[in-house]
Amino acid sequence: MKYRSVVATAHGSSDVLKITENDLRAPATGEVRIKILAVGVCQDDIAMRVGNRPFLPKVPFTPGYNIVGDVDAIGSGVTDFAVGDRVAALTVYGGYAEYIYLTPDQLVHVPGALDPTEVAPLILNYLVAYQVMHRMAKVKPDDKVLLIGASGGVGTALLDLGKLDNLKMYGLTSPSKHAALIELGAIPIDYRSQDFVEVLRRMEPSGLDAVFNGMAEDYLTRGMKVLRRGGTLVHYGGPESLSRFMVFMGQFIWLNVVPDGKSILGYGTHRVKIQLLKEDWRKLFTLLAEAKFKPIIAAKFPILEAARANDLLAGGSVIGNVVLLTPELMG
Repeated sequence: MKYRSVVATAHGSSDVLKITENDLRAPATGEVRIKILAVGVCQDDIAMRVGNRPFLPKVPFTPGYNIVGDVDAIGSGVTDFAVGDRVAALTVYGGYAEYIYLTPDQLVHVPGALDPTEVAPLILNYLVAYQVMHRMAKVKPDDKVLLIGASGGVGTALLDLGKLDNLKMYGLTSPSKHAALIELGAIPIDYRSQDFVEVLRRMEPSGLDAVFNGMAEDYLTRGMKVLRRGGTLVHYGGPESLSRFMVFMGQFIWLNVVPDGKSILGYGTHRVKIQLLKEDWRKLFTLLAEAKFKPIIAAKFPILEAARANDLLAGGSVIGNVVLLTPELMG
C-alpha cells in the first residue's frame, strides 16, 4: 500500500514542491503511525522551502511544521496511545503528507469533539501566542501591548487571547487590514505611512507593558522605545538568513546590555520543554471547547495542494490561518 506526500525537491519557489508516493509500512517499535487530517501552513514552511533560514533540513524533505491526525497503527511498546486516538504534534517538517510516523513523546491527545480544522492553528500559532504572552511577557489583565505583525496566524491568535485578558492592543498592519483588526479588538497602526513610535508615545505616554514582534529584527530597537520601564519585548520567528541571524543576535545582546529598565526576550518552540508544550496545548483545547475564541480560517486546501497554500500565505494578503486538510474534511 502507498501513501502520498509533498516533497521539496530543491530550495526555491513553490514549483519545487512535488507529490511523491511512499510505501506505507508498519510502525517500528516505539513508533506511532498517524493518518494526517489537518496541517497548519506557516511562514517557517515557506522559509525552509525557499532556503532563507540559517539552519535548514537537507533536500529533498517534506515541509509541514504541525499536524493533527488519528492514530492509524502503533508499534510494539507503545502504551500511551491506541488506534483511533486523535493526536497532534509539532513536527517541524514532515506534515505535508497523508501519513506520518512519530514517537509517543511528540504527541498530545486531542479531544475528539474538536474540529481538526480549528485545532490545527492551535498547535503552532496559538501555542506561540499563548507562551509569549503568559510564559515570557507574563501579561496581566488590562495591560497595554503592541503586536508587530498583527494580522497573520500568530497575530490573530494574540488578538484572540488578548481579549480574554482585556488587554489594550495596538497592531501594526497595512491599511487594507485595519477593519479586520478593529473587529478583532485592536487599534490599528499603518506601519507604512505612520511612525508607530511617535503614534504610541502620543497615545500612551507612560509606555506599553509588552511588545510582541513577529517581524524582522529591524523592529527591535523601535519596539523597545515604546515600552515603559519594566516592560518586555518578546521576539518570535526566525531570521531569514545566517547574516540576518548574526545581525539579530548583535542587536539582541546590545539591547539586553543597555541598562534602561526594559527587557528583551527571544522565543522559539524548540527551546520549550515538551511537557510545557503539552500543558499549554491542553489549556488551548479547553478554551476552544468552551468557545472562548474561534480561529480565523482564511483558506483551506487539500493536503496535496500545499504549493497553492504556500503561494497564498507568501502573498501577504492572509488574515488568520491557512490550513491543509484531508479530502473528507474539505466539505
